[in-house]
Order: sequence, then structure tokens, then C-alpha cells
Amino acid sequence: MNTEKTYTLRDLETTEFSGTPLAVIGHPIQHSVSPAMHNAALAKLRETDSRFIDWAYYRFDIAPEDFAQALALFHKRCFLGLNLTIPHKVQALDLIQGISPDAQSMGAVNTLVWNELGYDGFNTDGYGLSRGLELDLGVMLKDANVILLGSGGAARAAAVQCVLSGCAQLYVGNRTPERLQNLLTVLGGVAGSTSTQTFALNDLPEDLPECGVVVNATSLGLQASDPAPIDVAQLPAGWKVYDMIYNPTKTALLEQASARALPIANGLSMLIHQGARSLELWSHSAVDAHAMMTAACHSLKLPPRYA
Repeated sequence: MNTEKTYTLRDLETTEFSGTPLAVIGHPIQHSVSPAMHNAALAKLRETDSRFIDWAYYRFDIAPEDFAQALALFHKRCFLGLNLTIPHKVQALDLIQGISPDAQSMGAVNTLVWNELGYDGFNTDGYGLSRGLELDLGVMLKDANVILLGSGGAARAAAVQCVLSGCAQLYVGNRTPERLQNLLTVLGGVAGSTSTQTFALNDLPEDLPECGVVVNATSLGLQASDPAPIDVAQLPAGWKVYDMIYNPTKTALLEQASARALPIANGLSMLIHQGARSLELWSHSAVDAHAMMTAACHSLKLPPRYA
């Protein structure tokens, strides 16, 4: 089977995916480098373990209105593991069998594991973010000051991870007050001592601490014409900026931060480490994150990076 093709619901209905299939599901999904990085990691696993000889990872474009039907078909076709991206991370909650405690707190799942009755849901986004911040910017979430931009599925995972990790202060900004309130409701069920404050994206909080990290979890930056979600000029000089968007590699937010000589990083490291954790859940084996990073960089035509 061709692991570089973008498959559809029709393909799922009519095509036999032999062996042990895995997949990422989104809408749109053509830009995803997940197949390249997961298949590279599977190739490394095959070098030492014959269990993975017939494992393969595919990409499916499934519209929201077709997701419930597709999920039942993925289960029938015995897809062992699924990654979910926009817009399915929250929608899946009503369609799965079990859910891990952290994913329950986050109110979103990005990783599904097959069982006889359905799928169990997990969320590896928070782990991926914490590893990305540590590796790229030297930021440990414990006792950190964090400005989180957005309130969707990825932002929920980030916010819960911040609280679970014990960050000192969490500022959450969004354009829609209702969605902000939904995120605060999610955080209300998470035990922790983190102080939380909300703000409108065009109005950063006053009297920010001297240092901290901004995490962009909005979609602003996916298009070249997108403006930065905040005015970076309002940040104190000791702040760092992390954008979950990895393609393009340098969004307007990162461009503005770089112009101010603030340390920056994009979300490629988060993608790699959330993906590695997903593959560990499916394979019950240690996964080579470096192989995943090398494959992702090759797909994106980027210089090689560490993982």
C-alpha cells in the first residue's frame, strides 16, 4: 500500500489495508508529515523486532460529518492505532470506549488504541509540548510563567499540562469569550496550584513577569498572510516564544519575536515527541524520536535537527 497517498472515506470502504495499519485522521490533512515520521520509526523498529514487519502508517482526510462512520470502519478494518488532528480531537470523546485520566482532564484526545469493543483515547500533546519546550528553549513548565494563545483542542491539552506540571502563572488569551470559559471549565477539574488569568488576544495582561514563555495554539500563522496573534512588542525582554505551528517554519509571531532577539522555536519538536509517545502506546516498545525528526525534516525540506 502507498503510505504517501492521502486516503478518503471511500478508500476506507473499498480498500483492504493488510498487516497492522495505523493512521492519522484530519481535515485537511494533506500537509501532515506524520506518515513519513511514523513509517521511519517503524523501519527502525523492524531492524530489531520482526513483530513490526507488516506495520504501516497512513493518512486519511475525513470530514467532521463523516467522522463517526469512519471511526466505526477503522475499527472494523482493525486499524490498531489512530492519531487525530483538527477538527476531530474533541468530537471523538463521544465515540470512544475508554479515556485516560489526563485526556479526560484535557477534554480532547489525539491518540486512539484499538480494543475489541472500540477505541480507547489518550492525549500525547501535553507531553509533546513539555518536551519541545525543554529541548528547544530550555523551559521547564514547573514554576514557569506561560502565556497560552488559543482555547481549542491543542490549547486545552497545553493548559492542562501546564497545571499538571505546576507552572506558576498561566495567562490564556482567545478571541472568543465563550471558548475561553469552556477552557476554564476544563481547568476547574484539574488539581493544581497554578494561578490562571484570561485576556483578549488584542490586549495582553499588564505587569507581566520579567520572564516566561508564550505558546501559540491558535491557527494564526498557518497562512502566510496571517498576522501575529499578539503584539510581541508588549512582551518583557526575558520572554521566549514557542509556536505549535511547524509549517511554515517561521510564522509572523516568530518573525516578530526574532526581530526583538527573543528566543524562538516552532512546533516540530512537539509533533515529533507527541508522535513518538503515540507509537509507544501502540507498539509497547521504545521509539527512535531521532529517526522521526530526520524523516520530518526531509519531508519539510529542512536541515536535519536533533530530537
